[in-house]
Amino acid sequence: MIDEIVEDADERMGKSLDSLQQAFAKIRTGRANPSLLDTVTIEYYGSVTPLSQVASISVEDGRTLTVSPWEKPLIPEIEKAILKSDIGITPVSTGDVIRVPLPPLTEENRKDLAKTARSEAENCRIAIRNIRRDAINDIRELVKEKEATEDDAHRAEDRIQSVTDARVAQVDKSLASKEADLMEF
Repeated sequence: MIDEIVEDADERMGKSLDSLQQAFAKIRTGRANPSLLDTVTIEYYGSVTPLSQVASISVEDGRTLTVSPWEKPLIPEIEKAILKSDIGITPVSTGDVIRVPLPPLTEENRKDLAKTARSEAENCRIAIRNIRRDAINDIRELVKEKEATEDDAHRAEDRIQSVTDARVAQVDKSLASKEADLMEF
């Protein structure tokens, strides 16, 4: 039972890390990355659809994304959706494809994006600590119900703490990597 609690905590912490990686992918660096457009959705035959399901998104060069819709009539819709998104970039249509040039980041933009990345990392650390707290509470409940011994509970708490420490170290490593990307000129 204790092993299941530890494994569940580790799995949930891993999911928090995955969520952090997705959040980091949405924070643009100076380079073009198709994941920047992951949050863009368009109205497609009456339903809201992610852009990646109605068009091919590729990197043309280091600072330009190319969006090739599978249906030509979608081009104006895609342009509107990109403009309405909170990404802060302006698409340029060339008939068959939409080019999305990414302006170079200013020093101030880089610092703001780094601040956002630190905030996302802190939210992930908080989620990991909350998972640790829940797991330790579950173990203490087992002791209270006489389903586990005090010694087993202490060993399990130590295991959970070591898993937590490892996951927080991964968060710190990801944050350092993202900040290095952001500050790169």
